[in-house]
Amino acid sequence: MRLREIAPEVYARDVLPLTAPLWAGRRTFDVYVEQTLETARSGYGHRHYRTIGLFDGAVLVASFKRYERLIRDGERQLPAIGFGAVYTPTEFRGRGYASVMLGAELDRARSAGYELAYLFSDIRPQFYTPFGFVELSSRELTLRAAALPAQRVRPAQLAPADWNGVRRCFASSERERCAGFARSQSVWGWIAMRIKHGSEHSAGHAFNLVVRRGRGVRAYVLGARVPERDAYVVDEYGHADEDSAALIPALLRAAAGDLRRIVGWLPPAGTRDLLPKGTTRKRKRSILMMVPLRPDGRRVIGRALAERSGDFCWATEHI
Repeated sequence: MRLREIAPEVYARDVLPLTAPLWAGRRTFDVYVEQTLETARSGYGHRHYRTIGLFDGAVLVASFKRYERLIRDGERQLPAIGFGAVYTPTEFRGRGYASVMLGAELDRARSAGYELAYLFSDIRPQFYTPFGFVELSSRELTLRAAALPAQRVRPAQLAPADWNGVRRCFASSERERCAGFARSQSVWGWIAMRIKHGSEHSAGHAFNLVVRRGRGVRAYVLGARVPERDAYVVDEYGHADEDSAALIPALLRAAAGDLRRIVGWLPPAGTRDLLPKGTTRKRKRSILMMVPLRPDGRRVIGRALAERSGDFCWATEHI
């Protein structure tokens, strides 16, 4: 048995028909394929994304998507790998193929100098614990929209020209955090592409707002309006400076409009303080798990486990 990279077109032909019932969501199969191939062909995809299979001889018995990211640790950036879409075809389950695949990839990443690995588990997080993965805080916040101030702001729909401003706001908002996912220009392109795809939300429609200052952006929120849940689902927000931080609650209230609730992953430490207390509970899906591969990765995970005031990352980092 050995690990081999699967060409995007071959992955689309051989794997996506099997995984579509799990991860296509409300997309048609053709759209699911098209968007998966677009990811592989993007700037981020060419550099940092691969589809990998475990082959028993010539037979593909398990597969996953491999994402390369950098974890910001103070002034340093540590290389990490992410596992997505871990899948074993029905006829090969129960034989340990997925365990062999994960173990082999973790060994390979450790030898290559990666500091940690991560994934988001939707079912059976305990499957990953024998490999050293630990659960990080993965919580959901619920607020009454009426609890946020109805301050007058002049929001506008996020436009392509706003992305540089959003990027600067994100950097400003993250400045006080000791660790988090770093975002290069190619990562930002990948995030913008996924928002355009709408693949992260199973209902509702994308609703992303900014408050502009001249040609710049003072504050932004990314998320979706989901009338079926009577909620605005927030994926991320950011601000340019301390004065602009005060705009976030009102911007979320504007995004919610006539919807009663604002829900989303508990924001990371620091940015969480911009919102009222609300109700917090553990998420049942997309539970963030990490495993250290080297000493620096172990220290980052240790600090993340000790952090109680916010989650490690925004929903926009989900894979």
